[in-house]
Amino acid sequence: MSIGAQRYIKRFGIGRIVEHQLNAIVFALLVLTGLSQRFHDYSLSQWIIMTFGGVDSVRVIHRYAGLVFTVLVAVHIVAGSIGVIVKKWPASMVVNLKDFRDAIDNLKYYFGLTNHPALCDRYDYKQKFEYWGVIAGGFLMISTGLILWFPVTVARFLPGEFIPAAKAAHSNEALLAFLVIVIWHIYNAIFSPEVFPLDTAIFTGMISRERMAHEHPIELARIEEVAVEAIVKRGPGAHEHAGAPKSGGA
Repeated sequence: MSIGAQRYIKRFGIGRIVEHQLNAIVFALLVLTGLSQRFHDYSLSQWIIMTFGGVDSVRVIHRYAGLVFTVLVAVHIVAGSIGVIVKKWPASMVVNLKDFRDAIDNLKYYFGLTNHPALCDRYDYKQKFEYWGVIAGGFLMISTGLILWFPVTVARFLPGEFIPAAKAAHSNEALLAFLVIVIWHIYNAIFSPEVFPLDTAIFTGMISRERMAHEHPIELARIEEVAVEAIVKRGPGAHEHAGAPKSGGA
């Protein structure tokens, strides 16, 4: 696909796009209804609580938003597992030794010691670390949220100390997740010079070839059926390629 002089390549299918938007909506609901309860003394929190209809309504919304989040996580894991095991999708989100080498290569690039950034595949080390952080944090939030929702039932099977421990873990992980999204994810998706004013890939499913050559040259080389060295040598602005482009995976 070409728009003007720029060529675009499909990076995400409709399933990934819808999944991302649903997660964004649910996450926003959880943050608003959760942190407003934790910091209830602040005027902004009180305004949020009253806007949602009072603290009882906020708690109900928070719990059922948590259920939706649990379903989204479960569907994501099941779909990904089936894709990798049955459909033989490449396990592109698995962290490996190359990711640590790529981090070092990027540091060298930032300090001007090399003339190109790390040669990354479909997902770079930053995306992988953020992804697994979200998954690990999601499991923690789900498990502690269920403990706080059903404390009496949990106390029948586990020591009572699990209840306050779950409250502390749930609250602190929620604040950490919020800060990570605001500082890390939003910066990379909006304010980073490489995508400013907005990374539209997750909304349109398309990414420019220029960005692919800069950020994911290994995947681009596989799509265009050329050597990675050819991508790096030509530079991100080159539009000549061997063969017609293929669509990226999910």
